[in-house]
Amino acid sequence: MSMLSIRAATPRDREAIRSVEEHAFGQPAEAGLVDALVADGDMVVELVAEDEGQIVGHILFSRVLVKDGGREFAAVALAPLAVEPSFHRSGIGGALVREAHVRLKEAGETLSIVLGDPAYYGRFGYANGRAAGFDSDYQCDALQALAWGEAPRKGRLVYPAAFATALAA
Repeated sequence: MSMLSIRAATPRDREAIRSVEEHAFGQPAEAGLVDALVADGDMVVELVAEDEGQIVGHILFSRVLVKDGGREFAAVALAPLAVEPSFHRSGIGGALVREAHVRLKEAGETLSIVLGDPAYYGRFGYANGRAAGFDSDYQCDALQALAWGEAPRKGRLVYPAAFATALAA
């Protein structure tokens, strides 16, 4: 890795993003999720990592709603994060998460949810205890949350339709 840069994803990156997702996860489900979230307009922040002109990493945050009684609160979900296997353990995933967090905070987002390895995402401040009060189809020890300000601690997490359809395929 020599000249890593992180930038917003563009429409011309779609094929390379699909490739990174499929290589990282060893299956097409996550790439299908990305395609569906983008097509449905549910993407909030999407970044790619480039090394010498090649896309080697990708991260996407989509809109999630927290519903509590009659109130709704906008939040984001980190899914997926992918790095080409030959670039694992090079810091690309962490760089993507950190840069996305900066952009999300600048945009006024205050709550992020992730379903992933607690040891990995805990490094960025995500915690299961912060997500424990949410009602979710994905509630488990791997469901974690990170708040950057005033954000709800309970309510029903409502994910975009793509999560149910793309990952079930």
